[in-house]
Amino acid sequence: MGIKRVVPDIRTESFEDSRAFYERLGFEEVMNLGWVMALASPDNPTAQLIFMERDVSAPVTPDMSIEVADVDAAHEAMRAAGAEIVHPLTDEEWGVRRFFVRDPNGRVVNVVAHRA
Repeated sequence: MGIKRVVPDIRTESFEDSRAFYERLGFEEVMNLGWVMALASPDNPTAQLIFMERDVSAPVTPDMSIEVADVDAAHEAMRAAGAEIVHPLTDEEWGVRRFFVRDPNGRVVNVVAHRA
């Protein structure tokens, strides 16, 4: 399947406060859609943090995101294993294909791939 990166999805009440705090540690904003913001290390762009108030296009807010090379294969593997899919495989308008699955500890995982 090929894991590309794993990113914590952190709930925030203030993008400004979160950005200011993590900029002091060297992170820079790389995406801001108004409801979700990504910060990354300029020296290591795969070192990222995601902040969101809530996920506006899904019924729940994920606890982490895992970017994979083949999201369709990941979805099929989770479905075949009987995992609880809490948000269907969806092409989102901001250029990703993703689904949410609940892990054995109850965490919601956003499994995602960027579309070309």
